[in-house]
Amino acid sequence: MSEASQGGPGGFSAKGFRGWFRGMLEEVDRKRDARGTVLRLSGLGVVAGLLSAALVMPWAGSTGLVARDAAASFMALPGDIEVPHLSSRILLTTDDGTPFAEVAEREREVVGLDEISPWATKALMAIEDDRFYEHSGLDLRGVLRAAARTAQGDMQGGSTITQQYVKNLLIETAENEEQVEEASARTMSRKLTELRYAIDIEERLTKDEILEGYLNLSYFGAGAHGIEVAAKRYFSVSAADLDPGQAALLAGLVRGPSFYDPLNNPEDALERRNLVLDRMAATEMLSAEEAAEHKEKDLGIDATPRGGSCSESDYPFYCDYVMRWLRSSDLLGQTLDERDQRLVQGGFTVRTALDAAAQDAAQEAIDKRVPHEDSTKFAAQALVEPGSGRVRGLAQNLRYGFDDEQVGTTSINLSVDRADGGSTGFQAGSTFKTYTLAAALERGMGYGTSFNSPKSTSVSGMANCEGGTMASWNVRNAGESDEGSHNMISATKGSVNTYFAQLQKRVGLCATARMAEKAGVHRADGEELGVWSSFTLGDQEVSPLNVAASYATFAARGEYCEPHPVRTVTDDDSGEELEASTQCEQTVEREAADGVNHLLQQTFDGGTANGLGLGRPAAGKTGTTDGAAYAWFAGYTPNLASAVVVGDVRGGEQNPLQGVTIGGRYYGIVYGGTLPGPIWQETMRGATAGLEAEGFAGSPKAFGDPDAAPPKEKEEDSDSDA
Repeated sequence: MSEASQGGPGGFSAKGFRGWFRGMLEEVDRKRDARGTVLRLSGLGVVAGLLSAALVMPWAGSTGLVARDAAASFMALPGDIEVPHLSSRILLTTDDGTPFAEVAEREREVVGLDEISPWATKALMAIEDDRFYEHSGLDLRGVLRAAARTAQGDMQGGSTITQQYVKNLLIETAENEEQVEEASARTMSRKLTELRYAIDIEERLTKDEILEGYLNLSYFGAGAHGIEVAAKRYFSVSAADLDPGQAALLAGLVRGPSFYDPLNNPEDALERRNLVLDRMAATEMLSAEEAAEHKEKDLGIDATPRGGSCSESDYPFYCDYVMRWLRSSDLLGQTLDERDQRLVQGGFTVRTALDAAAQDAAQEAIDKRVPHEDSTKFAAQALVEPGSGRVRGLAQNLRYGFDDEQVGTTSINLSVDRADGGSTGFQAGSTFKTYTLAAALERGMGYGTSFNSPKSTSVSGMANCEGGTMASWNVRNAGESDEGSHNMISATKGSVNTYFAQLQKRVGLCATARMAEKAGVHRADGEELGVWSSFTLGDQEVSPLNVAASYATFAARGEYCEPHPVRTVTDDDSGEELEASTQCEQTVEREAADGVNHLLQQTFDGGTANGLGLGRPAAGKTGTTDGAAYAWFAGYTPNLASAVVVGDVRGGEQNPLQGVTIGGRYYGIVYGGTLPGPIWQETMRGATAGLEAEGFAGSPKAFGDPDAAPPKEKEEDSDSDA
C-alpha cells in the first residue's frame, strides 16, 4: 500500500486532506469576524499556501500527491463563467430613425480598448495589479504582499484584475439580490470560486480582452457604468482623451466609488488620485516629474448630468409610454421576467411610431394656449394613425418631473391609461354621442330619425344590460345647443343633449355601450364601463389616447386597431429585427362607420366645430362635461385621428372650467370648441401637412338624404330616412 493511500506527512490521506481542506475553509468563514489581524493573515496565507502546494508543487513526493489531489478538487470547481453581452442603453428613435431618447438600467457605452486612453490602463494596473501581464489570473506574490500588509493592520485585497473582473461578471449576470450578495461575500469559498473562474477566463481571453472587459464593466459611481460614461460624467470627454490625472482619478474609483466620489467627496477623491499617480510613478508607468505635475492640479471636474432615463428625453412622456409598452408586450419575451431581463440588458434600438412633426405641432399648439407655468390647468393630446393603431404623438402642457410641490410639472402621462403610466381618466362629455350615432346607424336608423328636443326633458323606461329598468333621467341641453325639433344631422351639428338622450333610449342603452366597446372604448382606470342613463353624454373617465384610438376606428371605416408605439426592435450586435404586429379587427359595420363620418363632417359647417376646419376633409366632435369639469375635442382625417382634453389637475369637478383665465384669455365657460378645438385644429394642420389630403367614402344611401333638414316644429318623432 502506498504512502499516499496510508497517509502522508502528518497522517493525512488524500481523502483526509480534502476533508480537512473543506473543514478549514468552513471554520475560517465561520470565525472570520472574530479573530482580527491573525485570522486575516491566516485567511490570505491559506489561499497563498494551499494554492502554492496545489498548483506549484505537484511533484513533491507524497506531499505532491496530496497537493495534486487538492488541485484536482480545486480545478473541479465550476469554471465556465459566462461572459455576457454587457448591459447597455436602449436607443429610441422616431419613425424616420432620428434618436430622441437613450434609456438604460445601467448607463454604459461599450468601447474597444483602442478607444480607451493608454493612461487609463496604466493607472488601473498601477493601483490594482501591476503584474497583470505576468501572471495567469492568480498573483501569489501579490497575495503574500497583501497578507503582510493586512497583518500590519492595513487591509489589502490581493485580488488581480482578472479576479475583480470575475466578481463584476458575477454581479452583472446575477438574476436576483441573493446572487448579488453571494458574488460580493467576503468568504473563503467565494474567493476560491472566484479564483477558479479567473483561471478559466485567462485561458479563454487575451490579456487585452480582459482589460477591455474590465474597464467596460466596472462601476465608477454617479450612475456611470464603464469607463466611457465615467469619462463623460466627470470630465465631459471621451475615454480616448483621458490624461494621466483624469485616468488616475477614475482608476482610484473602482475600489470605492462612493467613498472616493469626486462630486460629493472631493478631498478623499484628491487623496486617492494622488496615491494612484504615486503608484504610476513607482511602477514606471509615469515619470516622477509628470506625476508631481498632475498632483499639483485640482480634480478638474467638468461634470455631465446623468442620462439613461426618459426624463432626459426630447419627448419624455412618449418615451415613458414606449418603455412601459415594451414591458407589457410579448415582443421582448413571453414572460414578464424575460422582458424585464431584456430591458435591463439593453443593447437594442427601438424604432417607434413617433412622428416628430405631429408631436411638435401638438406641443406647440398646447403650449401656446395652456402654458404650464404657475398653472394647475392642463391640456393633453394623443394622435393615432387609423388602420394601423400607431401612436404618432402624445403631448401635454405639464412638464415631466417628480416634484409634487412644483406647479406645472408631473410624472403622470395625462394622455394615456393608468396602466400605461397615466391617470384614472377624465369624463369625456359629448364625444360619446358618436357611439350613440354608430349604434343607431347599425340598427338601421337613418339621418332623418327625429325627436322634439326641448331645452330639458325627462327620459324614462331605459333598460340596462341586465334587463333592469333605469330610473327616470332628467337631462338638459348645454349652452352650446339649440332646442327644437332635430334629426341626426342637426342634432349632431348642435350637440343637442335632449336629442341624444332620446336616441339612446330608442337604440337601447346597452347597445350604445356595446358600440363604444366595439369602437375600442374602455375606462382609463381599467374598470368595466359603467352603463348608466347618462352614458351618451360621456360620464365615463377615459384617456385622450383611448378616445383618439376609438375615433380612428371610424376613420378606418369600422376597423379598430390596438394602439401601439413601436414599429421595430433591432439588436445592436446581431442586427436581428423584430417587428411589432398590428392587431386590427373590423368591429363596426363599414356602412355605419361611413355614416358616422358623414355626420361628424357636418359639425364644421355651422355646428359646434364651426371655424375649426383643416382645409381638407375632416370629421370631429366637441365635448363638454356636466358643469364644465372637462372640455374635449376629438376628430380625424382619413389618415390621422386626435383627441384633446383640457381640465384642472386638482380635479375638474371641484375646479370647473368656469370663470377662468387660461393663457391670458378669460373664459366664462370652456366649451369643447373654444379651447380644445383650436388646439386640435392647429395640431392637425401641422401634423397632416405632409400627408395626402384623402377624402372619406360617400354617405351610404341606406341612411337617406345626406343633407336632410330637421323636421318642422311640433312634427311627430320620426324614424324616417328622409
